[in-house]
Amino acid sequence: PDVRFDLELLRRNVFTNSSCGVCGKASLEAVEAAGCQLLPSGLTVDVELITELPDRLLQRQAVFERTGGLHAAGLFDASGKRHVVMEDVGRHNAVDKVVGHELLARRLPASNKILVVSGRASFELVQKAVIAGIPMLVAVGAPSSLAVDLARRFKHTLVGFTRKGGFNVYTEPQRVE
Repeated sequence: PDVRFDLELLRRNVFTNSSCGVCGKASLEAVEAAGCQLLPSGLTVDVELITELPDRLLQRQAVFERTGGLHAAGLFDASGKRHVVMEDVGRHNAVDKVVGHELLARRLPASNKILVVSGRASFELVQKAVIAGIPMLVAVGAPSSLAVDLARRFKHTLVGFTRKGGFNVYTEPQRVE
């Protein structure tokens, strides 16, 4: 697939950690400079499926079931088929595992997939989805305002507060039908 990686674009001269994708970056424009493209508009997802995705993610959280102490991220298609679910103590690390799995399998960009996360939707999680070409992020929790700004800029669909009874669509609602 057409996946390019330029290590120089990630160079920073500050301390960073796995949960800080924007540390040392001056602005949203710096993320644009990394070469991210606007996401294609082809994916559409049924409203009912969106409300089911957190439960489908939870069903595959074996360690969380025993400990209650892990976050999860999963990749699903528009029919609800699960492709991969990863757990980690950090939300960002769980997403890194999902994206890394797809990268190693040469399935990026994942333009026909939905990223589902068990927690909040931060700027960094949207950034990772955009870079991986994943057009929709469904979160159980709230998005940050910077996450909404980034999603809007790259035409990424950001969904939050997802429950059986409903959810909020913050950007690009045309992908929800």
